Amino acid sequence: MSNIASNLKFLRKKNNLTQQQFADIMEIKRASVGAYEESRAEPKYELLKKIAEYYGLSMDELANDVIDEKWKPVPKSNASNLRVLSITVDQDDRENIELVPVKASAGYLNGYADPEYVKELPRFSLPMFSQGTYRAFEIKGDSMLPLPSGSIIIGEYVENWHDIKSGHTYVIISKDEGVVYKRIGARFKEDKGLKLVSDNRVYEPYWVDAADILEVWKAKAFISTELPQPTPEPTIESLTSMMAHMQKTINSVVDHKK
Repeated sequence: MSNIASNLKFLRKKNNLTQQQFADIMEIKRASVGAYEESRAEPKYELLKKIAEYYGLSMDELANDVIDEKWKPVPKSNASNLRVLSITVDQDDRENIELVPVKASAGYLNGYADPEYVKELPRFSLPMFSQGTYRAFEIKGDSMLPLPSGSIIIGEYVENWHDIKSGHTYVIISKDEGVVYKRIGARFKEDKGLKLVSDNRVYEPYWVDAADILEVWKAKAFISTELPQPTPEPTIESLTSMMAHMQKTINSVVDHKK
C-alpha cells in the first residue's frame, strides 16, 4: 500500500510549509495538496518526481517508505540507484514505451536523462504494459542465443537495484558496456555491482561496477521477426544414439552400485 499521503503531510509540516506554500512551490492548486494528503487522489508521475527531487528523495522512498521522525534515508554515497528518469506520455497522459534502436544506443548513454533526447526516440504502446514504466531496446550479437540478434527486449524500469534477482534477464545500461542484455549471475552488491552472464556459454561472465551502471530494466517480453522453427523429426541415427547414451548411463549406475 502506498504511503504517499502520510509522507507528503509529514514532509510538508517538517519543512514548516502550509498547504498553500507547498502548492505554490509545486505550481499546483492548494486543493490538490489537500486531496493528496487525505488519500483522495495521488500525484501523477511527473509531479511525484518533482516532489521527490524537492525533498531529496527517490520516488520509491516517497511512495513506499514510512517517513516519520524515526525514518533514516539511505546515505547518498550508497544510494547509487537514485536516477532521474525521463519519459514521454501520450495524449491521455499514459506513459509510452520508447524504443532504443541499436544505432541509437551510443547516443542513449548521453541522452538517457535528457527529456528532449528521449522525446525524439520512436515510441509505441502495448495494452498488456499499461501500468509501470517500460522501454524497448534492440539487441545485437549472439551472446543471448537462442534469442537472435535484432530482437527487441521490452524492459520494466528497476528503481531499486536491490530488487534485482539472480537468474533473471535484464537490460543493463552502463558507461563502459553501453546497452547490454544479460542474465544476472549474482544479486546487486554495493561494492561490486552486477555479475552479467550470457546464455551463449561461449562468452565468459563478467562484473559491471556499481558506479558505472546508469539504468537497469527487467526483461518482460521480446519482439522478433525470426519465428521459432519446428523441432525436427527424430531419425533412426538420432534414436540409436539416444538409446546408446541411455544404455551407457544405466551401465555406469549399475557398476557404481557393485
